[in-house]
Amino acid sequence: MKLYKIGELARITNVSPRTIDYYTKMGLIEPEKRSDTNYRLYSDETLTRLKRIENMKREKYTLEEIKASLKLWTKVSHDEIVTDKLTNIQLHLQQLQKEVQEISPILDKLKPSQLKNFNKMLTPHTAACIEALLLLLGKSPFS
Repeated sequence: MKLYKIGELARITNVSPRTIDYYTKMGLIEPEKRSDTNYRLYSDETLTRLKRIENMKREKYTLEEIKASLKLWTKVSHDEIVTDKLTNIQLHLQQLQKEVQEISPILDKLKPSQLKNFNKMLTPHTAACIEALLLLLGKSPFS
């Protein structure tokens, strides 16, 4: 397993050493171990986690929200690849939720026959996803 000092990790991830230090103090990332000269050493899993943190920041999550999300997914699995996939799914679902909220007023204005045609054009999986998202938002797609 390759281990990285803060400077190496910063160079690879394009995140400043100061930010990495801050993330470590916040508990967003943890060093794998310390070197004989007391340098913090980070693993490849930290690379994955840092990329996920930066991705969530681009999606306008606060660091506290990111920390809570990472903690939640770590309870599901300690494997960073699995938690990375779960986080990506979460981000996609939230993006879909925003899009459903945008299209919901348009769907509300459709006549029943138009809504029926709309649903026929969608694949069953897509229709099920849209219906589930609408239900999550407290709206029934067929009312």
